Amino acid sequence: MKKTIVFIHGMFQNPKSWDKWTAYFNGKGYECLAPAWPMHEGKPADLRNDPPAGLGDLTLQTIVDEMEQVVTALPEKPILIGHSVGGLIVQLLIQKGLAEMGIPIDSVAPNAMLALDWGFMKNSALIANPFKGNEPFYTDLESFHGSFCNTMSMEETEAAFNETATHDSRNVLRDCLGEAGQIDTELPHAPLLFIGGEEDRIIPYELNRRNAEAYTDEVSIVDFKAFRNRGHWICGQQGWEEVAAYISDWLQAHEEHRYETNLSAN
Repeated sequence: MKKTIVFIHGMFQNPKSWDKWTAYFNGKGYECLAPAWPMHEGKPADLRNDPPAGLGDLTLQTIVDEMEQVVTALPEKPILIGHSVGGLIVQLLIQKGLAEMGIPIDSVAPNAMLALDWGFMKNSALIANPFKGNEPFYTDLESFHGSFCNTMSMEETEAAFNETATHDSRNVLRDCLGEAGQIDTELPHAPLLFIGGEEDRIIPYELNRRNAEAYTDEVSIVDFKAFRNRGHWICGQQGWEEVAAYISDWLQAHEEHRYETNLSAN
């Protein structure tokens, strides 16, 4: 039976952002799923032009519950790959023992872990602004370039924005910093590979490293890899294949190690 990879998108995105990745990993012999968060189904342009009613009320727990239903409906534990808030969701599902391996990419960190970085603080404050209540955060080309695509040209950014960008709920990020984003990083867990972009202005790669280092169980596997000249749009910008190939090799190495371990045990 083929291994299944479930790709979990982050804020201001939907499954469209994983199209190249699902094609790549299908080619590697995996079954690939890229489920949408609630109120994120459809074409990104349609979601921008006509935001779903109630989008601003969407919470992190609602998304986690939806992703958990997708994962637990599978015949075997899948591999999880998540970007940004999707990376935190990967960690939350790993904590529940629901995945074989997990790869958080430019992941929001659990346990209200913050970075004293101007870009991080600015973006977090703009989105989580308590004075905006449940009004959705309406992303635009300028903010998408400054936060997601800061290492890319405006022409490249415009293409990425038109193809994949959505609006989103401020409550999702607020919840990431609260109880819903809590993880016991001292517990044993499935193998984790953290990926960080060195030029990421939303989630600085140093925060990704700290996130990885927070996992302290001596038996469990935690790896970290930073990629130069990559921003938060690491999964879509030029060179995304290098990131995907690194993950593919890491998965293969751990699958072979597990197979050899099972042979030895028998």
